[in-house]
Amino acid sequence: MTQQNQRTIDEAISGSGLLVVAQWEAKLEEADRVAEILRGFLPEAQSEPGVKLFLISRAQDNPAQFLFYELFRDEAAFKAHQESAHFKTYIAGQALPLLARRERTQYALM
Repeated sequence: MTQQNQRTIDEAISGSGLLVVAQWEAKLEEADRVAEILRGFLPEAQSEPGVKLFLISRAQDNPAQFLFYELFRDEAAFKAHQESAHFKTYIAGQALPLLARRERTQYALM
């Protein structure tokens, strides 16, 4: 990891924040389509003013599984995220109907 990347991570996790961890499992035949939708969604989510860190990963041993690691400045930033046009378009409008399972847990930073 470069010094720049470490500094960015340190800045993201310093102070308070709301951490949201989500796990998705796409319907097997829809996994690649979900990945395509998420590739369009991710840059917009990462650029939101209240987002400190936003990562999406895809399981290596099961391409239908996706893990989201989302760090927001606070609860208001998370709410704004869910109300954003890109969330409503990509996630609510396109991706969610293609899922077999969706779990989400919220955590407060210590």
